[in-house]
Amino acid sequence: QVQLVESGGGLVQDGGSLRLSCAASRRSISSYAIGWFRQAPGQEREFVSGISRSGGTTDYADSVKGRFTISRDNAKNTVSLQMNDLKPEDTAVYYCAANRNSAYSTRRANDYDYWGQGTQVTVSS
Repeated sequence: QVQLVESGGGLVQDGGSLRLSCAASRRSISSYAIGWFRQAPGQEREFVSGISRSGGTTDYADSVKGRFTISRDNAKNTVSLQMNDLKPEDTAVYYCAANRNSAYSTRRANDYDYWGQGTQVTVSS
């Protein structure tokens, strides 16, 4: 089974940028649609963005559309999430997840089979 490791989180000021990476090992990331989710303290995990196996189809939550960009490099076995114009409400632990059953990402966390350990993103006002 694939193992996923997120990196790139940190502390940034309101309006700043971060780039998260999701690196896969043991299996090729090209076999999976990938989703990014986030969870703030006391809140449910929510969908942020997703990308199809080929990278040709992407999806974004309304709250991040126009600010975040998801991409994948199957040759490097990674998926990235470029986050611009960050806001305090973006503060959360961010997780990448792999869906083995669909070529396309979905917005439901239960559709994903493998998860990384998460990376903290904190945006100060």
